[in-house]
Amino acid sequence: MKIQQVDKNRYLVATKKYRDKVSKDWFDPQQLQQNDDIIGQSVGRSTTYFFEKNGKGFVLRRYFRGGLLSKWVEDSYFFLGIRKTRAYREQAMLKKMRKLGLPVPKPVALLVTKAGLIYRASIIIRLIEQSQDLFHILRERALTESEWVAVGALIRQFHDQGVYHSDLNIHNIMMNDEGKLWLIDFDKGRFVEPNASNLESNLSRLKRSLEKESKKWPQFHWRNPDWDLLMKGYASE
Repeated sequence: MKIQQVDKNRYLVATKKYRDKVSKDWFDPQQLQQNDDIIGQSVGRSTTYFFEKNGKGFVLRRYFRGGLLSKWVEDSYFFLGIRKTRAYREQAMLKKMRKLGLPVPKPVALLVTKAGLIYRASIIIRLIEQSQDLFHILRERALTESEWVAVGALIRQFHDQGVYHSDLNIHNIMMNDEGKLWLIDFDKGRFVEPNASNLESNLSRLKRSLEKESKKWPQFHWRNPDWDLLMKGYASE
């Protein structure tokens, strides 16, 4: 991926298709708002923006820390070179997964802003049209048996290629109106051996996510037998 130095402290890396289209303004929520490009947003650890350019949808996400360290350092990281930034690694991983035929969003571009020994970064991916994450779907309705089986098969598809998702939860599994599934948000993700034991922790984390949300929300359409269906899909080949 070609690294473009925007100015003294900023570096932009776009995929080949978007190399001549993306500018630093695409990473500026205020500028996007002024241009009436913003079409939605999602507020979690940080605000993720959904915007349009030339009739196509995109997602802008800034990198924020999680865990205890986030109380003191929100969005900055030690700079050890562009290729070692979290944004560059995620974009490279997305490109590799797409070459493997895995259902992940299309990477578009990233922007790294360096300040001395630290950096901040944002990434842009293509928006998955007409889709919702499993959390919002389960707030509205129960998944069918075949849909739960498909979710398990989706995860197995990634594990068979040695993809470790560092934060597999129901917010990071997307489904569109036709039942097609994707995984998103591969920050800190990596490739491991397909039979690596730590891949099992992905499933444990996903189950905890389901249990947590089912206790938190009275209207949440998940029950323990659904997990058995998911595991049935995971075990199938």
